[in-house]
Amino acid sequence: MTHFAIRPEDLQDTLAAALGDRVQSISIALGEVAVHVSAAHYLSVMQTLRDAAGCQFEQLIDLAGVDYSTYREVGTEGPRFGVTVHLLSVSLNQRVRVKVLCPDDDLPLVASVNELWNSANWYEREAFDLYGIVFEGHNDLRRILTDYGFIGHPFRKDFPLSGHVEMRYDAERKRVIYEPVSIEPREITPRIIREENYGGLN
Repeated sequence: MTHFAIRPEDLQDTLAAALGDRVQSISIALGEVAVHVSAAHYLSVMQTLRDAAGCQFEQLIDLAGVDYSTYREVGTEGPRFGVTVHLLSVSLNQRVRVKVLCPDDDLPLVASVNELWNSANWYEREAFDLYGIVFEGHNDLRRILTDYGFIGHPFRKDFPLSGHVEMRYDAERKRVIYEPVSIEPREITPRIIREENYGGLN
């Protein structure tokens, strides 16, 4: 039996009824429904999105950490770190985006949804590795992309582009060694050429 995608407005109504006052807002942008939820209600909301009739989001297709620190430059205040999750219902042919902010900038923490969708496992480990977001209840939360001895979280916006250390194999010592970065940081400023009559203007 073929299911046609429902209108975003109808999905918004369905989610509002299923989730009630556990969500902060349910909005539509670019034809997609986004649910904003507090960290306190995140796990409960995700369980409902998976199991409730009319929701049935069987698949977690993406989970990513976000560093909102530069949003302050455009006048948006709030917690620095968050998590964005994309869910898919194959049976009902619908999608939803869930956004949750970590209340504490010093220890960004939200519940793990790995017990609900095992596809969250490596996504949560990646967000932990690259952003330092801790997923409470994850049974194997360790780095997944950086080296075991790596210090810091390279996707944080205050992490230097060149990093702090560089790694190389030393033939004399016959092992990998770490050294301070030898690359001098530089800022590349584009050169602007101004011509009074460029392209026949003026």
